[in-house]
This record gives sequence, C-alpha cells and structure tokens, in this order.
Amino acid sequence: MSVEPYREITFDKDGDGPAGQSAALAALARQGVTDLVLLAHGWNSSPSGATRLCSDFFAPFPGLFGPGVEAGYAGVIWPSMMFTDEPVPDYRALVTVLPEKEPVLGRLAELLALAPPHEAAFAEFGALLRELADVPGAAAGAAGLAGSVPEFLVADPVEVCALFTEALGDDPGDGPDGGSGEFGEGLKRYWKGAREALRQATYYVMKRRAGRVGESGLGPLLGEVARTAPGLRVHLVGHSMGARLVAYALRGLPEGARPVASVTLLQGAFSHYAFTARLPHDPRRSGALRDLQRRVRGPVVACYSRHDTALGVMYPLASRLAGDSASLTALPGTRDPRWGAIGHDGVQGVPGTAARTVADVPREGVPGSGCVNVDTAEVVRSHSDICRPELARVVVSAARAGRP
Repeated sequence: MSVEPYREITFDKDGDGPAGQSAALAALARQGVTDLVLLAHGWNSSPSGATRLCSDFFAPFPGLFGPGVEAGYAGVIWPSMMFTDEPVPDYRALVTVLPEKEPVLGRLAELLALAPPHEAAFAEFGALLRELADVPGAAAGAAGLAGSVPEFLVADPVEVCALFTEALGDDPGDGPDGGSGEFGEGLKRYWKGAREALRQATYYVMKRRAGRVGESGLGPLLGEVARTAPGLRVHLVGHSMGARLVAYALRGLPEGARPVASVTLLQGAFSHYAFTARLPHDPRRSGALRDLQRRVRGPVVACYSRHDTALGVMYPLASRLAGDSASLTALPGTRDPRWGAIGHDGVQGVPGTAARTVADVPREGVPGSGCVNVDTAEVVRSHSDICRPELARVVVSAARAGRP
C-alpha cells in the first residue's frame, strides 16, 4: 500500500461485514487522524485488484494536504465484477462474484459459444437472464413486472438481441432473417447482441448490489464511526459503480449523523438526475437520492468526462430500455437527456450546481457546499482512467484540506 495508515473495509453482497470494522476506523481518530479518505472501487474481478487500485489512487495524496491535517485512508472492498466496455464479459469473474449462479452462467456461456440459430435457444437465453437477475418467475412480458425491472429482461429475447446487435453497429436488416440467408441463419447474427444483453443483465445485478451495500452497509458503519469518533472528518470517494455505492451510503446514514465532510464521484455510473427534487421530464417524480447532498457538510463533486465511452455510449441504451431515469445509469446510443450518467455530463436538475474544469481546481478550488460538476476530460480519457494526481487534487480541494 502506497499510504499509511490504511484500513480495508469489506462487505458481502448484502452489505454485511466482519465485526469491528467501525471500531478500526474510529481508532484512527484516537491515533491523531483528522481526515479519513475512503475509496469505493467500481467493477473489479478480485479484491486484490481493488486493493491495487486503492494504492495507485492514493499515492499522490500525502504531498497535497496542508498543515494541521493528519490523513488516514480506507478502501471499501465489495463483491463487484469486471464490467468494462469490452464486448465479452469475463465469465470466470462473473462466477467469482455470483457463485450461486454458476450453473446459469455456464449455460449462458455455452449458448453464446454455440450461437444456435433457433428461436427456442433465444427463449432459453432470455429465461436464463431473468434467472441471473432474480426476476420473479413469469413469462416474458408478464403483467406486474413492467417498471420494476429493465424491459429488456422481460421483452421478446429475439427482438432484444436484434436491438442490441443494431446498437453495436451491426444492422440486422429489415426482415426477420436479418436481411440475408435463411431465417435460422439470420438469427445467428443476433448472438452478438445477446452478449451485450448478458453484460446489461449483470450490470443490473451489480447496480442493485452497489446501492444495497452503500445503504445497508457503509451508511450504518459511518453512523457508528460518527458516534464513537465525532471529530473525524470522512471524505467519500467512489469510482464508477463505487460512486453509486458511496452516494447510497448517504441514504443509509442514521438520522442526525453527519460524519461525511465531502463526496467525490469519479465517472459515476448512475443517473445524472439522482439528486434532483423534480425530474425535468416528469415533475411529479424525484431522483432516487433527492436532496441527499444536504447530508454532506461540504460539497458533492461529480467528476465527468466526455471521453468515457462506457457511460456515454453503451449504458444509455439499457437505461432507456429500463425506463428508469431516476436511478439507473445512462447508456450510449441515445441523446435523450433522460438517460444520462453523472459520470458523462455531471449532476443535472439541481439548481445552483457549480461548474469547474479540472484545470480550474488548483487555482479556484471548489465551493464549500452543494453540488459541483468538474469537467475532467482534459485528463480522464476513459472510464477507468482515474489514478491521476489532478483527481487527487480535486478530492483534497473538496475536503478543504489542501495546502494554502
């Protein structure tokens, strides 16, 4: 580990963790730590990979803090999975984080490898996706499921795979056979879209998991830290789905507990309308995290980059299919603002949100409260490009703990 003192906090898929974790963080305050920077990783295939990310990300921090600040560090390790913009999921990583689904994943991998050009195979594939995502029994399109799960999980599997194939740049044509050859052979090309459907299904599973770990695990843990070490200032940082995790931790804080001094969201994989009181396209509804920025003593900073194709190109499609602009992330392929991700264009729909560029921050800092958007496109060139000293400066500036 590049920094000390460093502690690791672990949670299972339900947000449960070993006893004594809050006490370990509170003990840092008794050792003189004034500010605790806590990083939650996004998609990773192993805990060791998450630890390496924490080490690389934290490396620039010690030289950035000002006088009187004694920093401590923590990594939140949770069972996530590799979910990049690569076209094929890592099935071994999937089994690692979803061991109870190993038979389902094995058959899904088999179908993708064989690519049978038959409607029955696609029907089986759709049923397996629903089982993977724990969608209640029922046949595709069953009444009562609409709005509760992404539409692509309950719609006709052939139509869904054709849609994803087209979105990936392979036009399936006008006819049921994909525009060429016999009907069955035309269906074969839709397995390209089926791979994307599996990615989106596993994304949906991890989306729910990240929110659950944040709200049921990290939030209550931070509440206990606040009770036993009330003077410790906690600065939450989350990358990708880890940004969703730390944001949902605000919802899980006990009433009246305010240990969080700042939040920095790096390429956040959730809706850019999450904090709004009224969705612009449906004023009767609010974002899933409405006004929770008020539980933070300092700012909530959203770092975003237009170069993030993982959030700007393939995720808005799934959000559109899910019809969930209050909490689900955006996918590429649509310009409809309802489906935008906070890591692609920042916080939207919150009056008074300030704007900065990553070059502005060393000179101007960030405001001391409220939502702040920081355009990091100058240095962040892809979804996982976060181990940058410029981003460390953003976190320290949000913490109001940097050198004068």
